[in-house]
Amino acid sequence: MASLVAIRILPLVLLMGAAALFFNEVQGGGPYVIRNLLPPAIVLLLASFTLWRGQGNWTGSGWRLVLGTIGFSIPALGLSVYLHYAYSVNLNDMFSDAANPGQLFRYLPVYTTGAGGIGFAIGWIVGRNL
Repeated sequence: MASLVAIRILPLVLLMGAAALFFNEVQGGGPYVIRNLLPPAIVLLLASFTLWRGQGNWTGSGWRLVLGTIGFSIPALGLSVYLHYAYSVNLNDMFSDAANPGQLFRYLPVYTTGAGGIGFAIGWIVGRNL
């Protein structure tokens, strides 16, 4: 069972590693890189727990954890990656007039984790009713 979990989680580990490298590149190795790795770490923990409870299968323990994990991942990672991308290309001059635009990354993990928590709750409720 542990080997099946490891095989199934490997693509997610690689994707979160790529996101971590992207975050580090955009922030230039600043002081908030580790803090911004919180949402990807939570996604890996949720996915690992989901696979472990399902004995190596995503839906082995029902749909609640699967939909909750997806519900967390979409807003948390989507918002975080989007704002890092927007910062890297200065999308629509979003950061041109800011006094210190790098401060975005100071509180971004709080917002993305909160949005992910709401998404998890919605996914959990929907999965409970399936």
